[in-house]
Amino acid sequence: MADEVILLDFWASMFGIRVRIALAEKGVKYEYKEQDLFNKSPLLLQMNPVHKKIPVLIHNGKSVCESSIIVQYIDEVWKDKAPLLPYDPYQRAQARFWVDFIDKKMYDTSRKTWATKGDEQEAAKKEFIEVLKTLEGELGDKPFFGGDNFGFVAASLVVSLLASLLATDALSFSLQNKLGQ
Repeated sequence: MADEVILLDFWASMFGIRVRIALAEKGVKYEYKEQDLFNKSPLLLQMNPVHKKIPVLIHNGKSVCESSIIVQYIDEVWKDKAPLLPYDPYQRAQARFWVDFIDKKMYDTSRKTWATKGDEQEAAKKEFIEVLKTLEGELGDKPFFGGDNFGFVAASLVVSLLASLLATDALSFSLQNKLGQ
């Protein structure tokens, strides 16, 4: 019997995009079910009764919630193609650390750049630049963040950076000018 894989998601969710990238990298076929975030479906509420949010991966009737956990699950279940996490336990722990950093520090700081005003917004912009500098320092000369191959950290960073840049661009916040200072 073939695996039944369903993804409950919202098209613009950066966290959902991360999961879709992981599924694509692994070549996993799945059914996509778009969710209305303001009118949550009974299936979403049943499959994620604690947080009641997307994305949710349903694999053979069992739900996995939270995007970073879903990506790790995908990597463990479909091991035969395109590893998303390093095999070495220390490197795997480092990848998880940087994804957590991206999820917490980059996401929260980026959100403050468009959700606040005045001095608080200016402070958020400076903090966001420092976050980017930290990430740039960790990347160094490696071809991908997190190692030599595209994986968990790179997927998380690409999606978060794109979402951040789209939000900051809407505010005419020029990262290029700020990074050059």
